[in-house]
Amino acid sequence: MARPIGTYSKPGSSKANKTGSWRTEKPVFLHDKCTDCRICVIVCPDGIIFGADKIYDPDYDYCKGCGICAKECPVDDIKMVPEVR
Repeated sequence: MARPIGTYSKPGSSKANKTGSWRTEKPVFLHDKCTDCRICVIVCPDGIIFGADKIYDPDYDYCKGCGICAKECPVDDIKMVPEVR
C-alpha cells in the first residue's frame, strides 16, 4: 500500500521502547580494573553505556544483553551474568 504524498513516520528508536526485558544475560561492570579506555561505550550497539572516570554502567532499561561490551573489554572488567527476574 502506498503512502499518500506528504506523509511520513518517525524512525524507530530503542529509547522510545524499553528493550531490557529481552535479555537472558546482563553485563555487570566490576569497576576494579577499568583503564577508562571507553571501548565499551564505543562498541555498544544501543549506545546505552554511560559514565566517566573509570565508572561506567549500562542503562538496564534498554540493555539487550548482547555481551559485546564484555567481549571487547581489554581488561575483563565486565562480566556477563544470568538475568534474574
